Amino acid sequence: MQTFDSGGVRVAFLDQGEGEPVLLIHGFASSTRYNWLETGWVDFLVRNGFRTISIDNRGHGESDKPHDQQAYGGPLMAEDARRLLDHLGIERADVMGYSMGARITAFLALRHPARVRSAIFGGLGGNMVRPMAGTAAIAHALEARSIDEVSNPTARTFRAFAEKTGSDLVALAACIRSSREPVTEQMLAGLTCPVLVAVGTEDVIAGSAADLAALIPGAEALPIPRRDHMLAVGDRVYKEGVMDFLRRRP
Repeated sequence: MQTFDSGGVRVAFLDQGEGEPVLLIHGFASSTRYNWLETGWVDFLVRNGFRTISIDNRGHGESDKPHDQQAYGGPLMAEDARRLLDHLGIERADVMGYSMGARITAFLALRHPARVRSAIFGGLGGNMVRPMAGTAAIAHALEARSIDEVSNPTARTFRAFAEKTGSDLVALAACIRSSREPVTEQMLAGLTCPVLVAVGTEDVIAGSAADLAALIPGAEALPIPRRDHMLAVGDRVYKEGVMDFLRRRP
């Protein structure tokens, strides 16, 4: 992976393939490797003729991992994505984010609409406009001396995933404790780019794809049958639905 300086933070990224650019923004505690490479997304998009750029969000993967919660938040991380487009000389791109990455994609599309050709919100549906519950429990789980000390089922899932990805647990705790500027229904109503919302039908973390799509003019919902938050990301229905969307969007 390559790196660039984003406002004093070293941010890693992967740039593969040729054609129209697609920027990928991964979810919390994940990375380019786990969200997009191991699930086959990068290979899938490159084989279908797209230049595929994936960012390791600050605090994740091969990027710098500040331990100060002021270094995080959706708007700040959206600026990392915008600076990456600047660094690569890309005027605009299709942007797909998963889970936390979907919130970052929303901030990028809202603050820099000319840079986002289309937005794909994966793994985050109606709950995008609702406050995320349980962040304190997840932060405490990340800071626990051992996963054996974590009894909350959701928090334990996040701790287990963070351990699987070899993450910096202190950095992730700072990230999830950071200021969570809301994405409101009024903000989403102002989106002008084509939007696809792709969520597993068993995903209780994300909420409904249809509920979020209903808030965005012209948005499409893509339910991913029988998949939860963790399993939907690599699903064939998700990949084929995104490809159909990218082929049709203006």
